[in-house]
Amino acid sequence: MARTRKPAPRRGRTRPRRGSPDLSAERWLLLLGVVATIAVVAGSVGPWRRAVPPPNLAKPMTMAQARASNAAVPIDRGRRLPAVRYRFHGGPAARAQATECLATAALYEAGDDRRGQRAVIQVVLNRVRAPGFPKTVCGVVYQGSTRDTGCQFSFTCDGSIERRAIHLGWDGARRDARRALAGYVFADVGRATHYHTDWMVPYWRDSLTKVARVRTHLFYVRT
Repeated sequence: MARTRKPAPRRGRTRPRRGSPDLSAERWLLLLGVVATIAVVAGSVGPWRRAVPPPNLAKPMTMAQARASNAAVPIDRGRRLPAVRYRFHGGPAARAQATECLATAALYEAGDDRRGQRAVIQVVLNRVRAPGFPKTVCGVVYQGSTRDTGCQFSFTCDGSIERRAIHLGWDGARRDARRALAGYVFADVGRATHYHTDWMVPYWRDSLTKVARVRTHLFYVRT
């Protein structure tokens, strides 16, 4: 009887079994995932990504420290140039609206301090005529009140305006607003376009020149 010879084994690559995973492809996908993760983390914490400070950020100080710091800044009366009489251009309805905006700013910013109210009114009118500000009274008063970058007058974006209370000073504030729109000048603050209370130190203070003080408010002009 002749013997049956077994077939010789094939030489060369062994083909992968059906259904077995392709390990090289999996390794490439895993490597790409790791690289992408590292890139995202590095981009969020890398030194090239600068944090933007929030606007209107005041230096952290106690009330006493802020007052001492503000008192150390001298008043430059030589930079307090006299303000020019304001000339309102508009009809009766526009004048009434401007009067209301001025009176509202005066009351919310200075309370029942009549000199403080007149100073605030003068600053608003100075801004209307200064570069970089809106060209209407109400535009200046409510500038930035709807933006995330911050408002110019805090009462327009801190919720105060929504709690408008009956105030005995409305008549006087409106009367001073009408006088200012008719040309009255509150000379004590000159052409100041910025101010703040003496118990806080705003971030912009040292970039401006202090020219006046009215009660607890300090007034500045651009340098």
